[in-house]
Amino acid sequence: MPVHPAMSSRFPLLEGVPSMQALMEDPRYAQVRDEFGAHPDYQVPDVRVRSDAAPGPHGPVPVRVYDDGDGASSSGTRPCLVWMHGGAFMAGSIDMPEADWTSRELARRAGAVVVSVDYRLCNDGVHYPVPHDDVVAAVRWAGKSAPSLGIDPGRVSVGGASAGANLAAGAALRLRDADGQPPAGLIFAYGVAHSVIPPVSGEHAALMREVPAMLQFPPTATSFFNVNYLGGPVSEASGYAFPALADLRGLCPTLVLNAEYDDLRASGQAFAAALAVAGVDVRQVMATSMLHGFLNLPATIGPVSAALDLIAATLREPAALPAAVITA
Repeated sequence: MPVHPAMSSRFPLLEGVPSMQALMEDPRYAQVRDEFGAHPDYQVPDVRVRSDAAPGPHGPVPVRVYDDGDGASSSGTRPCLVWMHGGAFMAGSIDMPEADWTSRELARRAGAVVVSVDYRLCNDGVHYPVPHDDVVAAVRWAGKSAPSLGIDPGRVSVGGASAGANLAAGAALRLRDADGQPPAGLIFAYGVAHSVIPPVSGEHAALMREVPAMLQFPPTATSFFNVNYLGGPVSEASGYAFPALADLRGLCPTLVLNAEYDDLRASGQAFAAALAVAGVDVRQVMATSMLHGFLNLPATIGPVSAALDLIAATLREPAALPAAVITA
């Protein structure tokens, strides 16, 4: 299926921009940046939002709590999602659409409490395991805070997008091993499970030629991000840092959500296959016509809304969904 027009119609804006870093940081491209990410007609769900912090081994971990409840939060039966944004382990924030819009939409659609985690980024000497430890601390905090959050401590799932998906999966494995109990479910949205991304197929490579180079993730880029995350060679990576390296047996039910036009889909597909071999209840779903990072788009776009509905349904019943394909 062709790239969705919500994305392809904006490709011409990128002509002349030398790199994604320039687009995000260079003031000369501020207007391009604003136009490329502008969606003025989208109204985010109006849910209650508050800030809090989870105690962690590297200091307090800021979190933002999203709650669309009607005030009867003391019932303690609602599911909870601890959610991590992406950004190659070194960028992004809880203010970006992939964090804020997604959290609002899922709180509304799932009747859940969503805890968005402002984990430490791998800049200025910060490396693994710091972001991983922050996420584990936030998940533990959510479970221990169940009475005040109005959630069922047995219905706490973890999830994330891109680098955030990696962190969510690593936290699920750590909680399985250290606490003897993995989360209720795992949402792995266009994530990185491998220290070295598996090669794409010929058919996949042909699709990627339709995507501007600056929106692709060639091996040189993913290698840089992964080495920066680890603070050392990928040969020294553990399964908590890159979940595809782990013994996956006994992991919680998992939704792997891939984008059709995404180099990193190869990692998601291989991770889903490894989960299945390990006997994990896993569903692999592809959002056709979508690029990497599509949860930064408005929920008014069909495949984005369908993906959010699928995640919401998974939060309500992590082990009750069939495989599916999300189409435009």
